Amino acid sequence: MAKTALITGASQGLGACMAKTLAADGFNIAINCLGEKERENGGNQVAEACRALGVEAECFLCDVSDFAACEAMTKAVKERFGTIDVLVNNAGITRDGLLAQMSEEQFDVVTRVNYKSVFNMMRHVGKVMIRQRSGRIINISSVAGLYGNAGQMNYSASKAGIIGMTKTGAKELGKRGITVNAVAPGFIQTPMTEVLGEEYKQEILKLIALQRLGQPQDVANAVAFLASDKAAYISGQVLEVSGCLSM
Repeated sequence: MAKTALITGASQGLGACMAKTLAADGFNIAINCLGEKERENGGNQVAEACRALGVEAECFLCDVSDFAACEAMTKAVKERFGTIDVLVNNAGITRDGLLAQMSEEQFDVVTRVNYKSVFNMMRHVGKVMIRQRSGRIINISSVAGLYGNAGQMNYSASKAGIIGMTKTGAKELGKRGITVNAVAPGFIQTPMTEVLGEEYKQEILKLIALQRLGQPQDVANAVAFLASDKAAYISGQVLEVSGCLSM
């Protein structure tokens, strides 16, 4: 029986690349999309690409910042595929601004989507994995959560919080055969970083030892490793994928 990976925010960008990479490794794929628009504009295409690799794939609509909605999606994925063997908490947004100008709404929406969603999904999928006595949880943090980043107090806080949940989850769930790890990407070429000006990108490159922005595949490869049998004895760790970024 093929294993199943559930990936939040998987209709585009990093999440879509992770889905296709795990599909190539033989996982059935549950693709989480926020709503019908995301499913039509990306999720369905990702599912088709996964099926072309010989696995089953389906989109599931859910606002992962909603605790009850996450419970319903977890139940639906379990019923559809039989197991949930890998959870990748990838969903995330930005609402950047300096602390002196940041609104409460900007802070709250980012922490709900980026941070609370990880608790929601770990809480519900964790129960499935506990009953299975096996599972891999991979949380997508960020170098901003490790080092901070000016203009991103909300984003940095949410990504730092994910690291705390990862380490705590690893300690609580390890005795049930579940590993919990985080991946902390640096500056990756995605729609989220396309909005950065060219001058700013050049300044960033000066801070990266490898002198290039990362690609979504670089992050997907790290996720695939942590989901594989090769990472069976790795838990509670943060794997930085940044080209050696000095912030």
